[in-house]
Amino acid sequence: MTATPPVHALPAGATLRPLVLPERADAGPTPLIREYAEVRNRSILESTGRDDDALSAESLLPMLYSTPDRTRRQWYVEQDGRIVGCCALDILQDDGGRTAFVIVALLGDAQDEGIGRAAYDHLESVARDAGVRKLVHFAEHRDDGSDLDPIPSPTGFGSVPADRAARFLIRNGYTLETVERASELVWNDDTAAVLESRRTDAARHASAYRIVQWMLPTPAEYVDGYAWMKSRMSTDVPEGDLGLPEETWDAARVAQQDERTAARGYHQFVTAAQHIETGELSAFNELAIGPDASGTTHQYDTLVLAGHRGHRLGMLVKTEGLLAWRERYPNSPRVIAYNSEQNRPMLSINEDLGFTAFTYEGAWKKELS
Repeated sequence: MTATPPVHALPAGATLRPLVLPERADAGPTPLIREYAEVRNRSILESTGRDDDALSAESLLPMLYSTPDRTRRQWYVEQDGRIVGCCALDILQDDGGRTAFVIVALLGDAQDEGIGRAAYDHLESVARDAGVRKLVHFAEHRDDGSDLDPIPSPTGFGSVPADRAARFLIRNGYTLETVERASELVWNDDTAAVLESRRTDAARHASAYRIVQWMLPTPAEYVDGYAWMKSRMSTDVPEGDLGLPEETWDAARVAQQDERTAARGYHQFVTAAQHIETGELSAFNELAIGPDASGTTHQYDTLVLAGHRGHRLGMLVKTEGLLAWRERYPNSPRVIAYNSEQNRPMLSINEDLGFTAFTYEGAWKKELS
């Protein structure tokens, strides 16, 4: 007999209930999962004004299950018989479960009733009981008319408006650690010519490298090198004092990621620079799109390994990737990318290619006693 999931009472007659997943992701979304996905998407649209990160229930469901590297739990907030919020706690296993990402997202008509604070408190208690010692929360910030000064990043790069989300996080013991810039490249008549020009120039400085590209799943001959580069993303990209754990990647973890991407209905393209003499993969760039080929393209990770910098490989893999991607997905109108404001080398490349900033995201941390 299946046990009834525990219900946690919240203010204003709301309750916090664990989200029960189907036994298998390929079983398809239940009505509850569909409503959860709809509320998630609405809350993002209300708070950001954008739907770039909206996901269908079919694409969201595979992302909700735990994996060896991450323990995932979700809850939903119910009020007056309807879902008004989504909550998630992702515990990272790369540092033995000491760090977790936390999300609480409420619809606008469920705010200002103490529900969000109570939901955060409950997730914090669950995290502490699980051995978590640090919570990390990413929040997009918008100017909401507050007369408070912007909150500067302690890194010295960037700031975020002292908006509703920032004020809430500060009241609840979070500190801003770094700022991320969200940029977009909108395709126009000049974009391809700019990319081709920058690619030609970069290639002149990278004669010791060749370009290799693939759609997921990752080919066997590249999986070890790709796994190593993915592991360096967690150590080489500046993040201030956020202190995220170093990630361990191997062929199994790459295969697991590839399978989850396919299960979501997403298509991902990797462009890598390979050192000709040694065969070492030295830099890479990732581009992905959902089931709708006319939707927004997401640029995920881009990295040049430390020992191969100074050859314009960052510019090379980005331009090669974007030009090849445009041939595959000509109806995708824009590419969005997130970069730390500290990461001036990558931001400079993006700016040179025509990316422009459209919003900023704060990375917040709370140490648990």
